[in-house]
Amino acid sequence: MADDNKLIFVIDDDYSVRRSIKLLLESRGYHIETFSSSEEFLKREVYDGIGCIILDINLEGKNGLELQEELLQNNYHLPIIFITGIGDIPTSVKAIKNGAVDFLQKPFDQEQLLEVVKEAIAKYTIEKSEFDELNRIRALLATLTQREAEVFQYVVSGMLNKQIAYELNIAEQTVKLHRGKITEKLGVKSVAELVLMAGKAGIHPSEN
Repeated sequence: MADDNKLIFVIDDDYSVRRSIKLLLESRGYHIETFSSSEEFLKREVYDGIGCIILDINLEGKNGLELQEELLQNNYHLPIIFITGIGDIPTSVKAIKNGAVDFLQKPFDQEQLLEVVKEAIAKYTIEKSEFDELNRIRALLATLTQREAEVFQYVVSGMLNKQIAYELNIAEQTVKLHRGKITEKLGVKSVAELVLMAGKAGIHPSEN
């Protein structure tokens, strides 16, 4: 049985399809929410948990590919499984390139859908932990003052306090004070931890 904290969104303008998928996935312990259009789904509060989206590509109004692109632009990373009754190779290729987990042709095998959902959620569970860690680091870095951010970049590049002081035209003792504040705000104790945090945030010494 699936974990209770997994939520799957089914977006299809065919009621019978929505209902059949809902019943199938609920029988395996998943929580399901269904929507008849992209617009209806977009009205929902952003979901920040573990799950996936099962999305009909040929929706009226904003179609599946357009919804996928909008979600990507808004940094919404839930994995998408596309389903369609009128599929074609260029469309499926575009969907996969934009990060879709799979592209299933209707009528699809129930066990195939269940397996794809299982794989999508397992993969996203790992990815989400990475997203959450990155957001945590970015939030911590955002607490640094402009001067602290400058010192931080010099520190992770391997520069000594006296070198940083020279570059910023400030006293070496002032650099030490800034470093103390930085480690306190970021919750670390060593330069190695600062370098690791910088790397995760995409801040590399070569950029200094």
